[in-house]
Amino acid sequence: MCMEIKRACKCGRNEASFNLRDNVMMPEVVSGLYCPQCSSAIEVDDVTMIHDNGWVIEYDMILARSLAENKLGMSGDEVDPEFLFDQGYATWKETYPGELKDIAEEKEKVVALMKEDPKRYFQEIRRWANARMKRLKEEGWRKAQAI
Repeated sequence: MCMEIKRACKCGRNEASFNLRDNVMMPEVVSGLYCPQCSSAIEVDDVTMIHDNGWVIEYDMILARSLAENKLGMSGDEVDPEFLFDQGYATWKETYPGELKDIAEEKEKVVALMKEDPKRYFQEIRRWANARMKRLKEEGWRKAQAI
């Protein structure tokens, strides 16, 4: 089971939802969020932050390592921002912030085909999903790279 949390970025213009896999990490592990607008004003610290296509997530690594040691039986040395993000312990709820809104807009046209031509609908939804994932990979979204 995952816990979902929301964070506003430092400049307050954007927000993102996060999943905390298996409730291992606490919401406080995500200690900062920077959108593409406010991340340009900071220096990324690879020890506590992860950069994903203009967005920067800052983690409380002391808390994350302690929780990983206590709940996962891991050495704190094994826990870094990449581990937290890539293994889903503190990662985007979606492939990227705002994806659900974007999907709704993109998918609306394809879904209209369902009533008209169900066979074509299934072909188009598959084509759309594959093309979309290819585009997200090309754009450099970290979670898309793993798919």
